[in-house]
Amino acid sequence: MRSRVVGTSERPRLNVFRSLKHIYAQAIEDTTGKTLASASSLSSELKGSLRYPGNVEAAKKVGELIAKKCLEKGIQKVVFDRSGYLYHGRIKALAEAARSSGLIF
Repeated sequence: MRSRVVGTSERPRLNVFRSLKHIYAQAIEDTTGKTLASASSLSSELKGSLRYPGNVEAAKKVGELIAKKCLEKGIQKVVFDRSGYLYHGRIKALAEAARSSGLIF
């Protein structure tokens, strides 16, 4: 996967990782190896508003939060890296929430 999906300074890679209990998203610039923005279901902004951090609703909130953080840093276009997960369920919910919040994939 990583050989085809590469993040640059103009278009960072939006990486998604999901565990059984949580979901994480990072905007990564691969040329320097730096994380530009990150959000997860463990973030302090979301911690009190989630009933269960491992479901589709939590993924939507994380998608909105990562989009907000990216847009604050001037990142509008990203390359979506689903990390080998199938594009459905929590991964799809996160991507669609990020798109509807202003990120362009």
